[in-house]
Amino acid sequence: MAIQTTNITLDGLVHTLDDRDRVAAQLVAENDNIFTGTLNHRRKVDNTTLNTGGAVTTTLTAAQSGTHFNVDGTGDIVINMPALSTGNVGLQYSFLLTTAVGGSTTVTWVLPGSAVSNFYGNLDLIAGSAANTVYDIAGDTLTWINSVTIGARVELLCVADDGTNSTWQAWSASTPIATIG
Repeated sequence: MAIQTTNITLDGLVHTLDDRDRVAAQLVAENDNIFTGTLNHRRKVDNTTLNTGGAVTTTLTAAQSGTHFNVDGTGDIVINMPALSTGNVGLQYSFLLTTAVGGSTTVTWVLPGSAVSNFYGNLDLIAGSAANTVYDIAGDTLTWINSVTIGARVELLCVADDGTNSTWQAWSASTPIATIG
């Protein structure tokens, strides 16, 4: 449906719409359906990439930024973060553990490059108190060790990337507590 009208009344005033105004109104109508009162802002949820029940190695892309991933920790999972690029600043991802990490498996997030990038981590113990929070800024691998329980979560945000090294803010809540190395 294209917006055809050239005049619109708002708050008792008549406004004349030019082509640019009608295009803008059409984009709003398609993306935020203000005419029916519903919004179309939904977060992408990926239930397949890391939720296979087996070992997975994958590299995230910039196009996946904003995606929430459900994670099955039955098999070893390696999540490589996007290659170094100045365009990475602002990329974000979230993860929720839906099946516990197995007794001899891990889930790891690996930053690109070798010893050139760092996670700035806030690592919380789900069942713990403030005394069970660890701040770690030395390492390029974030790990849920074996036996991490269902409900663990990780939020990652790229806060700096100059194309040579990167810094990612990492927040994890898990039992047992995640590690950065």
